[in-house]
Amino acid sequence: MKKFFFPLDTVLSYKEQVLDGLKSEHARILAKVHECERMIEELEQLHRECTAEFRKNKLQGIKISDIHTYENYLDSLGLRIRQKYEQLERLKLMEESKRNEVVEAKKETSSIDKLKERKQEEYNKEVQKEEEQFIEEFVTTQNAMAKLHG
Repeated sequence: MKKFFFPLDTVLSYKEQVLDGLKSEHARILAKVHECERMIEELEQLHRECTAEFRKNKLQGIKISDIHTYENYLDSLGLRIRQKYEQLERLKLMEESKRNEVVEAKKETSSIDKLKERKQEEYNKEVQKEEEQFIEEFVTTQNAMAKLHG
């Protein structure tokens, strides 16, 4: 019997390549999300440290110009933190969208995969059936030859 051939193998291969590409894109976006979260944490830590230093210096006495410098710096940090949170939200939306694309591509790939498995099982059953039929014919022929010769 001829070798098993699945006509949708090229489609399956293409779908798997698309899926791999989407997974890579998703991983890159996830890395950006984690990097953004890390940067937010660093900025918030810097803000807390600067705020604590500012309070300490106010208690010890500080020039007005230094107060303005601290306030401007803290405002700048606050703005950067808000911008990073906005960026994080955009990245999370991109990540969710890409994750949904990965899920859809996985569904398409797995449906073709299951079809291939079913066709492979049908092929294997057919091969087994033909082998059994061949053995049965061989045994019948052997028995018939044995009766003729003796």
